[in-house]
Amino acid sequence: MNEHTPYSPPEESTDEPYVELRPRFKLGQVVATTGALGALEEAGENPLGLLLRHATGDWRELPEEDRAENERSVEQGFRIVSAYTLDSGTKVWVITEWDRSVTTLLLPEEY
Repeated sequence: MNEHTPYSPPEESTDEPYVELRPRFKLGQVVATTGALGALEEAGENPLGLLLRHATGDWRELPEEDRAENERSVEQGFRIVSAYTLDSGTKVWVITEWDRSVTTLLLPEEY
């Protein structure tokens, strides 16, 4: 598969569920604070996993009212905020600005 060929589910039947991961909005330039990068390294986690969850609308760690706000933000062009707990227990925020120019990974205390 090259970067210009969209992923297609396998032709043959499998027991594996097929989930289409299509971004719901643009991330813009992706940046991260040193705190977030350190936390990700300490937990042995790749930031791409958090970015994928964020861009595809996986906000399950947020309270219902924050999930609803993110849905409005996607549709109306406001800032989108996600929060994810790493395996180490550290929380990382992912914030995409209203104009979709930049997405930042940071620790809550760095906000």
